[in-house]
Amino acid sequence: MNTWYFLIQQTMFFSIPLLIVALGGMFSERSGIVNIALEGIMILGAFSGILFINVMQTMHVGIHPQILILLACLIAAAVGVIVSMAHAYAAINMKADQVISGTAINMFAPAFAIFVARIIRGVQQIPFSNTFRIKSVPVLGDIPVIGPMFFRNTYITTFLGFVILILSSLVLYKTSFGLRMRACGEHPQAADSVGINVYKMRYAGVAISGALAGIGGLVFVVPTSTNFNASVAGYGFLALAVLIFGQWRPNRILFAAFFFGLMKTIASAYSGIPFLANLGIPNDIYKMIPYIATLIVLAFTSKNSMAPRAEGIPYDKGSR
Repeated sequence: MNTWYFLIQQTMFFSIPLLIVALGGMFSERSGIVNIALEGIMILGAFSGILFINVMQTMHVGIHPQILILLACLIAAAVGVIVSMAHAYAAINMKADQVISGTAINMFAPAFAIFVARIIRGVQQIPFSNTFRIKSVPVLGDIPVIGPMFFRNTYITTFLGFVILILSSLVLYKTSFGLRMRACGEHPQAADSVGINVYKMRYAGVAISGALAGIGGLVFVVPTSTNFNASVAGYGFLALAVLIFGQWRPNRILFAAFFFGLMKTIASAYSGIPFLANLGIPNDIYKMIPYIATLIVLAFTSKNSMAPRAEGIPYDKGSR
């Protein structure tokens, strides 16, 4: 039973960042903008959040660990919005190729993080003390079976991920804002004809995408490491696979995130699972599992893609 608890807890650590970032990508692409820059935004969001945590811990500021990580999430989200605005301006105002614009951010982000870290610390790694693990959630942690699985040895960011999922579903399907955003991604000319500002809605979609990607970067680093080295291990690209597999819908994205999170858990924590550890399979094979799974899943699901019809197409207000 302890092995199952371990497997589920580790899967949560890897799945929640994928869920948050993929939901961010969903908002951007539902508005009509392809945000391939999720990887770069994750890196800069994680960099800013971890740097804030490092400074607060170095100064021995008496902030409760859970408050500290939530403040770091806000900073990561703010940085994510700022970076995403560069992509939005290039894609919306300048009508640049959205893939090239996103790739430029992906190339810029790790170089910038390493450069600034070396200026501040002399080395590119930014360490932090992981004081954020919740040993047991009061009351909930004592529930048989469910408690040890979901409410012990967990992080507040796990619950934040589910809150973001619920809010994303409500915003997208239960508000006029969500309806307008979906209209801009499907038929922007029709949306414009009824008075919807397509440019503003697309800016909003990219901004939400940037905020969630920034948070996702921090949420990925905190449970899995004690230092940040200007990398999120390709999670931004994996989140794009989750988005496609999830067909741009929150409930399906949740399922896809947990599937890929399980694959990542097997790759990273197989030594803690006796059955897998005893198979004698080389370590490199396990590391390949998430990416092999990505290729297989996309090969079978991409042909039935339900992507927004105007996704990636620059909108010209004068055209019909």
